[in-house]
Amino acid sequence: VRDTGLLHRAPVFYALYGAALTLALGGVITGFILLGDSWFQLLMAAALGLVFTQVAFLGHEASHRAVFSTGPANDRLGRVLSTIVVGISHQWWMSKHSRHHANPNKRGADPDIEKDTISFVEEDAAEARGPVRWITQRQGWLFFPLLTLEGLNLHYRSVAPLVTQGTRRQKWTELPSIALHFGLYLVPVFLFLPLGMAFAFIGVQMAVFGVYMGASFAPNHKGMALVPADAKMDFLSKQVLTSRNIRGGWFMNIFMGGLNYQIEHHLFPNMARPHLARAREIVREHCASIDMPYTETSLVESYGIVIAYLNRVGLAARDPFD
Repeated sequence: VRDTGLLHRAPVFYALYGAALTLALGGVITGFILLGDSWFQLLMAAALGLVFTQVAFLGHEASHRAVFSTGPANDRLGRVLSTIVVGISHQWWMSKHSRHHANPNKRGADPDIEKDTISFVEEDAAEARGPVRWITQRQGWLFFPLLTLEGLNLHYRSVAPLVTQGTRRQKWTELPSIALHFGLYLVPVFLFLPLGMAFAFIGVQMAVFGVYMGASFAPNHKGMALVPADAKMDFLSKQVLTSRNIRGGWFMNIFMGGLNYQIEHHLFPNMARPHLARAREIVREHCASIDMPYTETSLVESYGIVIAYLNRVGLAARDPFD
């Protein structure tokens, strides 16, 4: 991979990508101003949810230091995009995502399979109680409807630990930036729209953001092999056997922010997005030469796998005599 130059940066791609996102955000703001007091504003809300997700994808790549050639430049970009534009804690994301990359799908080590409203491990599903237990029993079918709340969940889960556990420096650098995001977002919405329409606008934007984020990240690992807490695996096996690629070419690469090449992203996390397709050819050939399974499906197939897997895990929350 190194010999082919695939570890080089792609400045032209990211310059064009950043310009496109800036134009898209400017278009949403212009549309918001021109539409005024109209229920067509909900279209602008949906568009804003899509743009915020695409910005989050770019922030994700910056956090992996794939955009610029220096670490500080990537960190600054990632922090600005995460806090001011999207409204989530960059520090929280860096900590959570770094632990995920180090141990994908490993019990007790990967925060992405920790117990939440959705259970990804049978033991967690069996411990569910009350209303959460009812949800867990049907969590596969409820997965996508629940994603409409994932936007709110991401904002809360990123800010709460920053307030309670963050260092003074983290609080002073990130909390004002996140507050600026919500000020720039919420003040115009409530200032220029009737109260009911304003809440509807925020609800649609948050729902689209949550569904788009969840639908882009979930296909990559959910339903793949779970690694026992005490297991020792080499780097290649750990990353390839727990990850799933999504077919779809250049369109899917834009739509999913490069997450469609999840195997290659986990093997080379700081690789620029335009190089992942070529890296896929090399990795597939290498995996075939050593008889290592390489998983790749369509997006629709992956959703079916995720739903079936979550329903299977949810059985642990049901009465064994039912």
